[in-house]
Amino acid sequence: MGHRRMRTTSLHTFLRTTADSSALPRWAELGGGLPRALRLGLATRGNTHLAPEDVARAVERGVNYLNWCGYDDGLARAVREGLIDRTQVILATQLDSRDAAGAERELEDARRLLGTERIDVVTFYYVERKSEWKRITDPGGALAALEDSRSRGLISLIGLTTHQRQMGAICAKSGRLDLLMIRYNAAHRGAEEDVFPVTDRMGIPVVAYTAQRWGALVKPTPGDPGNFRPLPAREWYRFVLSHPSVSVALMAPNGRRELEGNLALLDDWRAPSAGEFDELAAHGRRVRHHAGTFW
Repeated sequence: MGHRRMRTTSLHTFLRTTADSSALPRWAELGGGLPRALRLGLATRGNTHLAPEDVARAVERGVNYLNWCGYDDGLARAVREGLIDRTQVILATQLDSRDAAGAERELEDARRLLGTERIDVVTFYYVERKSEWKRITDPGGALAALEDSRSRGLISLIGLTTHQRQMGAICAKSGRLDLLMIRYNAAHRGAEEDVFPVTDRMGIPVVAYTAQRWGALVKPTPGDPGNFRPLPAREWYRFVLSHPSVSVALMAPNGRRELEGNLALLDDWRAPSAGEFDELAAHGRRVRHHAGTFW
């Protein structure tokens, strides 16, 4: 069941219609001639550790959106050493460069390290200010290099990653992006008003990161009711995936044990019930309240 065009449904209306677990889409169409994506994706970070065999295990379970952090890590080795079928996965990475020359060098280095001619999704990394977007889109900016690579079949989708919701919406409205990558979780829900209406209208797929709010959502807060126990990571991915505007929710497990815990979601693929949703949302509000600086 595909999912890209079900965007105009509100979250609460969507949850009321998902009593049947099959109503929660498992796959998303991202466009660009790419394979459909399992909506639970896998990301690596500099502070997490997955062996190449762990990445291969996730792909074996059906995970095929792989977001690489740029280090020579387990994901890079799994791709380079042929432990996964490259034709069946969507390989994504972030780009630091803001100018064309730097972008070309970064892409060349990434392809060499990954041992692949093509990187399917390339997003400009953490664009937080309008001045950065202007530099990227000006003549000689990095966007020109990515558009050239896309025209030559070296990449399929051009995206942008940001923490700033309004920034993301502005860039999406430009019509020059194929994909938007933003944070969204039970404690960070502003995208429901600031971003999703824009990406829905424009048909731009959204990849969501920090589903656990950097681990805070799986921990207690001083405001928890006496009988509350923080829910495991997979339930916070379930919360994110229950929103119809999210195409892919990224997990970033640290090791095989965390990975297997997250993959358990695949065996219980459903939206949260109304009661479960309320419990998740309430803890999200408590985390937001007690988190201190909340940027």
